[in-house]
Amino acid sequence: MEAQYISNNGEILENNGPTLVAANRAHLYGDGLFETIRLIDGKPINLNVHILRLMEGMSVLKMRVPNYFSTDFFSKRINELVKMSNITEGGRVRLSIDRASGGTYMPDTNEVTFFIEAFAIQNNDFVLNTKGLEVDLYTKVRKEKNIFSNFKTKNGLVYVMGAIEAKEKGLDDLLITDQKGNILESTSSNIFLVSNGVLYTPGLDEGCLGGTMRMMIINLAIENKIKVYESSITPQNILIADEIFLTNAINGIVWVSGYRTKRYMNNVSKNLVNLLNNHYVKKTLVQQ
Repeated sequence: MEAQYISNNGEILENNGPTLVAANRAHLYGDGLFETIRLIDGKPINLNVHILRLMEGMSVLKMRVPNYFSTDFFSKRINELVKMSNITEGGRVRLSIDRASGGTYMPDTNEVTFFIEAFAIQNNDFVLNTKGLEVDLYTKVRKEKNIFSNFKTKNGLVYVMGAIEAKEKGLDDLLITDQKGNILESTSSNIFLVSNGVLYTPGLDEGCLGGTMRMMIINLAIENKIKVYESSITPQNILIADEIFLTNAINGIVWVSGYRTKRYMNNVSKNLVNLLNNHYVKKTLVQQ
């Protein structure tokens, strides 16, 4: 589904023709970052966390952060686009930051441009998938741990190739591994294991994406006296886990029903989805 309108550096345009210049550095070199943001009741959630990660990523990429960039600035730009797009319930927003055009591998400038797209989605709240996912490992390309690992850069080939292989194998997703063979995430989500009621997830220092929903689930679990440990996850850990679920900003929690011949339940996943929805219901009531 294509966006009806887009915001190109603050200018709202109809999405009925080219909206990026040919010299766009994200197009040419992958020289950019992005955030995918969930809408509930037509409003962005966790926006402050998304913008914080975006700013940190810009600093890592040596982009100049304009002094007017803030959560409030992007909130206004997003709300303007969402209103124009007539999205009043569930939706998703993709906010991109690219280094400004010019140069080759050596850029002419470290100034930036931004680009926003908004899409309606079916559900306004978070809904746990009825049918669990079937997953396996992706080992043809390993994700390297470096200064970019925790951010959503526009070099996503490891995820693209993993998603293609999952489809070729008739699976729902594949789990991305590091140089040691440890599991970091899936092609589009962070990963959690449940063993004896305790949650385990790879730490950011291992090289996984610093997901905003990952952080939300950790905080919700702690608030509700569910133990959480950040630790290395091996294929052996997957085989002895009671549950596996994946998290991302748009879907919230997605449970995994099978890894090879191993089967999983979803009791903790169900509980966490309820806690997640209750959190945003309460937050909306407070804001009103």
